[in-house]
Amino acid sequence: MNKIFYLLAVICLLSCQDKPKKITELGDFEEVKVDYAKGFSIKKYKDFTQINVHKPWPDAEKDLIYIVADENIQLPENFEYEALITKPVDKIVTTSTTHIPSLISLDKIENLVGFPNLDYISSKEARKLINEGEIRDIGQNESINTEVLLSLQPDLIFSFAIEGRNKTLDQARNAGIPVIYNSDWLEENPLGKAEWIKFFGAFLGKLDQAESEFNQVVSDYKATKKLAEKTERQPTVISGAMHQDRWYLPYGNSWQAQFFEDANANYIYSYTKGKGSIALAFEKVLEKAQDTEFWVSPGHYSSYEALLSTNKHYAEFEAFQNKNIYTMANTKGETGGVLFYELGPNRPDLILKDLVKIFHPDLLSEYELTFFKPLD
Repeated sequence: MNKIFYLLAVICLLSCQDKPKKITELGDFEEVKVDYAKGFSIKKYKDFTQINVHKPWPDAEKDLIYIVADENIQLPENFEYEALITKPVDKIVTTSTTHIPSLISLDKIENLVGFPNLDYISSKEARKLINEGEIRDIGQNESINTEVLLSLQPDLIFSFAIEGRNKTLDQARNAGIPVIYNSDWLEENPLGKAEWIKFFGAFLGKLDQAESEFNQVVSDYKATKKLAEKTERQPTVISGAMHQDRWYLPYGNSWQAQFFEDANANYIYSYTKGKGSIALAFEKVLEKAQDTEFWVSPGHYSSYEALLSTNKHYAEFEAFQNKNIYTMANTKGETGGVLFYELGPNRPDLILKDLVKIFHPDLLSEYELTFFKPLD
């Protein structure tokens, strides 16, 4: 008889655990402070956290809403959302290297189980896990190996989309795996990109730590900007390089140009406005930028010889003649991934320090460049 009562008690306990907590009213919420990012917002309710991605991809018509809860909950029927995630999140797949630094900063890199094309990853912490076989290669972003992906049984997938949903992940969604779209790449402010660490913190139960990490980045960024303002000299700078028959360079209202301004340099196309990149004929750029003191980010080129091999007229620029060209293409991980593309969006404070060191070397005499190095 005791065994029967015990069995009934266990069955009752298990059934109670599986039964979701029904929420009839959303109630009051606390809005998490987001100062620079435009692409997401976070609301903390009593029983769950709501994360809205306002523009998951260009031309998106509505928000994507994600719900994160500590226990199994049932929301009101008229409440629309993309996915409900129950914490803890133990196994993660992500499809962008820009997500890796947030996982590292939040002590969650060991929860990463899959990534497309592992050679792109540069961070030492992640490469160690790759070399130990802890992170599986799931193919390419354009053609995810669904069989491998599903075998990993991740709790969620962090991804991105250029034009609507990433169709290669439809099978994962159909299998009940939440696909979380991140649009940090659409942010136009350097600190706005970095603030997406709060987005990851909300899903991974690390929001307080995310806020602390971001606040430190902001503090360091502002301190470096203030330091640069101490000098009256504003060296001139140009960016970009030729691709096919056009020179592509950032608009004056872009996040790249914001770095030049905050480093107290005179970006000679600062007056321009637009999205994407300006495309100009070589002759137009030469006419305006020939005497520019510095040239930062000359496309994918890693040496002066490589520049000349594509266009001998590059040698007519003063920055070329004075060896004042700096590139991030030469700072790579052990398998060739460019560190700037992975860590840069999360660490605008380090990018700004690099540029201040380049433009005003006396202000940061002890600082070692992180991303940008002189062209070979």
